[in-house]
Amino acid sequence: MGVVSDGTTVIDNGAVEGVISWQSTIVTGTTLSAVAGNGYWINTTSNACTITLPASASVGDTIVFVDYSRTWGTNAVTLNTNSLNFQGNTSPNPEYNTDGQSVRIVYSGATQGWIPTVDDDVTLETPQTYDIDFLVIAGGAGGAGCFGGGGGGAGGYRTSTQAVALTGGTVITVTVGSGGAGTSIDVSSNPGSNSSISGSGLTTITSTGGGGAGARFGPPGSPALTGGSGGGGSDLSPVNGAAGNTPATSPSQGNAGSAGRFNEPASGNAQGGGGGAGGDGGPCPSSSPYNGGAGGVGAFSSITGSSVERAGGGGGGARLTGNFGGTASGGGGAGGVGAPVFTAPTAGTANTGGGGGGTGNDSGNGQGANGGSGVVILSVPTANYSGTTTGSPTVTTTGSNTVMQFNGSGSYTT
Repeated sequence: MGVVSDGTTVIDNGAVEGVISWQSTIVTGTTLSAVAGNGYWINTTSNACTITLPASASVGDTIVFVDYSRTWGTNAVTLNTNSLNFQGNTSPNPEYNTDGQSVRIVYSGATQGWIPTVDDDVTLETPQTYDIDFLVIAGGAGGAGCFGGGGGGAGGYRTSTQAVALTGGTVITVTVGSGGAGTSIDVSSNPGSNSSISGSGLTTITSTGGGGAGARFGPPGSPALTGGSGGGGSDLSPVNGAAGNTPATSPSQGNAGSAGRFNEPASGNAQGGGGGAGGDGGPCPSSSPYNGGAGGVGAFSSITGSSVERAGGGGGGARLTGNFGGTASGGGGAGGVGAPVFTAPTAGTANTGGGGGGTGNDSGNGQGANGGSGVVILSVPTANYSGTTTGSPTVTTTGSNTVMQFNGSGSYTT
């Protein structure tokens, strides 16, 4: 290595650092294959441009790119590293998106590769990230009661995997929804509350509370309600179960509740089951025994290290002796049986988003059960776990990950 008379540095291989051959043709295309030692005017007025760097390079190789028309903020320039390192990393491809920007890169060798010596702020253009897995379940709805009520819908069930910056500092806000209360009068039962995660640079994920169950009377009728999963219908108009996945998400956050059945004078009164994360509420049988509709099954997740079913719908009630309330799984509550031998329904299990069981009897004093509260679970690579939380989540490890289960609202800072 030596210095020549004009002050530039001569590398051992003969390359001259800092001597640039400026190209007279303005680059306007969507792609460019760059050559070491050249300077390029990049005009992105009409389109973005991806520049492929050389497949091989020597120490001191230099390339310069300049925003010719001050439009990189609208149509960015992306550098395809062509398998060589850029600031020590091979991905992601660097992107320059500031109007009027100029970029000068020099090859430093295989370890760090290309390094920008000028790019206005000389930022790290290959920021490293890691993935966090999320399970977000809303609160389940309560079951309806009085003369005849359906099972509550399960809370919405959503999963997400999102990348966060390795440098940390992102505050992830966690909101855990409560379960809806069961009712003892002829009105639609109370829906569950939403659960969510949000934070700077993250896509907000909101799971909708379970839809309330329908009840037999109550002007102008007390229909089942839509929600993450829909509530089950009553045994008298309006008998229909409600739709789940409302508002719609992809993949679906839940399923529909089933309709109730009114079979007088055959005494076949039964209420519909609430929808679950894994399926619709079960139908009421059309022949004896006239059992309540089963709650929709929940969905399974192994985010905590073992497969667990959550967000099942509540079972519908049965009004008469000899029949049975609807069963439920995934944390949903079973339906109760009406007069003359009243059997109370069961509540949705806490922190599963299960719907509450419905019930009803001829005396008009059936009490629907409460829905289960929701839950939010985060799984972070243990190597990146910061330990900075609020809201006292339960923290465990499984394999190479640390798992935080939030049974109430709080936060995690990466």
